[in-house]
Amino acid sequence: MAAQTHPTATTPTATAPTATAPTATTPTATTPHVLDNPAWAALSGPHRRFAEIRGRAARYPSDVTPFVALADPADPQAWDDLAALVGPGTATSLPRTLPPEGWEVLWTIPGVQLVDTGLRAEPDPAAVRLGPADVPEILDLIARTEPGPFLPRTVELGSYLGIRHQGRLIAMAGERLRPPGWTEISAVCTDPAHRGKGLATRLIRAVAAGIRERGDVPFLHTAASNTGAIRLYESIGFTLRRHTLFGQARTPGHPG
Repeated sequence: MAAQTHPTATTPTATAPTATAPTATTPTATTPHVLDNPAWAALSGPHRRFAEIRGRAARYPSDVTPFVALADPADPQAWDDLAALVGPGTATSLPRTLPPEGWEVLWTIPGVQLVDTGLRAEPDPAAVRLGPADVPEILDLIARTEPGPFLPRTVELGSYLGIRHQGRLIAMAGERLRPPGWTEISAVCTDPAHRGKGLATRLIRAVAAGIRERGDVPFLHTAASNTGAIRLYESIGFTLRRHTLFGQARTPGHPG
């Protein structure tokens, strides 16, 4: 999801799920689907080692990813806990919904969540694993393609794969949020000079192969306005599950 600034705030409208989660995460009448709150599910589960927690709010370290999460976005106490966690008068990511009164919304971007319902996952012999030593080159590619936030330690969240041309990194994709039973594919990007060659599709399939191997189901997010990416994802086996919201808001109060 590419970074944008200051669009009009929009309240997301949920759509009926079109895919079935693994049995362990299938929702009941009283239990929401794990993908309705994926960051909280990740930070209280497989990504617990990254979690900075205050009451019913959590976030990733600021050099890993900007995502924050609430146990229940409808709970005013959870918002108070998030404000205490990040500090007064501080800009922070939104937990996929608009904040209560007293917070200043800085920008929002309508988004969509898609899940794997028919993707052909397969390794790619040209894909190389990326690690901490590759971060400077990754950040350069991210700056040129703007797929969404990627920070110096984002690579620690999961497996990242890349394709090189004459030694230079020209395309990549990897894993971000990991709620139980699911893994998000993220940072899908290709150097503008090498687009139209199917590199993104190859990397999505390769990353998905690793996700499937450990028993998880791939999913991903993108901006609702990114219709080209949505068409690509749907053409290779992803299905729209719900609409969501990306954004940033400032906590109440003034910095100390």
